[in-house]
Amino acid sequence: MKNRTNIKLPLTDNEKANLRKNKVKIANILDFATDELEVLLNATPERAKEIYALAEFQTAPSVGIKFAEDLVFLGYYSLQELKQKDGAKLTDEYEQKRGYWIDPCVEDQFRLIVNFANTNDTKKTWWDFTEERKKFRAENGYPKSRPQKAWFETLGYERKDNK
Repeated sequence: MKNRTNIKLPLTDNEKANLRKNKVKIANILDFATDELEVLLNATPERAKEIYALAEFQTAPSVGIKFAEDLVFLGYYSLQELKQKDGAKLTDEYEQKRGYWIDPCVEDQFRLIVNFANTNDTKKTWWDFTEERKKFRAENGYPKSRPQKAWFETLGYERKDNK
């Protein structure tokens, strides 16, 4: 399992204070069941489930808080739920829900998290899935329903590569 000291969580000041009061470090969040986290954080069941998921997803190599939040945005709350998923389909689902297409390397991350959920392989990183993604998209393309706008057009990103 990935080093737990790198886990970042978007905790409120009250949640942080409750963890301190209970002498619980962020690195130890995954040692508790979600119902225990509810009590420790003084949080709703939904919030405890979200915090646990954000921590668990970050145990995968090269997965940080932003991508963990993307997985929760899609409605996933455990690695177990991702075991039988498909990285390309998760990408298509994500783009539909966001309303814009994303940087292709995000699909590599979806492929990585599915692989990690199935194998617990800590040696692979997202870029190990780039060739697989390129081959798949060359053969299968994207769905006709894919949003037309790119993430950088929608979010005010400034592209540095002049494309």
